[in-house]
Amino acid sequence: MASPFRRVFQVIDGNKKAVGDGFDVTSPMPGPRIRQLSPYLLIDHIGPMQIAPTETPLGSPPHPHRGFETVTVVYDGHLAHRDTAGHDGTIGPGDVQWMTAGAGLRHAEMYDRDFARRGGVLELLQLWVNMPKADKLVPPQYQELRAAAIPSVPLAGGQGHIRVIAGSYGGATGPAHTFSPLTLLDLHLPQGADFVLTLPAAYNVGLYVVRGAVLVNGERPAKTQQLVVLGWDSADVQITASEDSLVLVLAGAAIEEPLATYGPFVMNTNEELMAAIADFESGNMGKFPEDE
Repeated sequence: MASPFRRVFQVIDGNKKAVGDGFDVTSPMPGPRIRQLSPYLLIDHIGPMQIAPTETPLGSPPHPHRGFETVTVVYDGHLAHRDTAGHDGTIGPGDVQWMTAGAGLRHAEMYDRDFARRGGVLELLQLWVNMPKADKLVPPQYQELRAAAIPSVPLAGGQGHIRVIAGSYGGATGPAHTFSPLTLLDLHLPQGADFVLTLPAAYNVGLYVVRGAVLVNGERPAKTQQLVVLGWDSADVQITASEDSLVLVLAGAAIEEPLATYGPFVMNTNEELMAAIADFESGNMGKFPEDE
């Protein structure tokens, strides 16, 4: 008898790396299943890491992007953002920053100065989300989604809750504006929680275990910093929490277009990549005051 749940394609371990001058990162994407998770391109899990008090905030100094969006979900600590399109802000636990690079900009992501001075635990996730060809060169945009503005859907029987960051779930709609159909959910599950997550069968779906351990469809275990890639043979996936767990659900309609990438640029053709590099090198992605 066929399973009523989505097939589990793969459970992927993250690779360890350093980013900028102050981020310890685990990254399960990009990887061999990148097409199965479109429109999502990258997952960088920063921390959890203990930040010693300092007067010199660290992080990722100014760098360029074009053709996609960065989505930053903070679980602990505070992160300061600024970009050459004139946006700036600080996000803390529960907040989400949704930045549309679009036609191109430079931005910096550093520890918030007050947080750096007192020190503490830093943990956040940054996603890269692709954009359709028709929208890749829109003007840069910035959405600062405060925790209080992100709806929370309680699960029946006290089995935890789901924060709806983008898309809709359980009668709630997330505050994020997106350029293609997608759903981004933050699952908070106590040990023993057992429920069926239902999403459009045609959506690509991945489950990233931020903390804890879960059993998927009653048979495939996944633990902290592992990514579960699912198939399209059902709308449902069963998630059982083996311990208190936090799981980020990445779901969305695939962007079925050519993908050309080079470092911080995501376009459709190599010629567009060369144009992005030329624009960056000629200063057309903006300047900060200290660049003058």
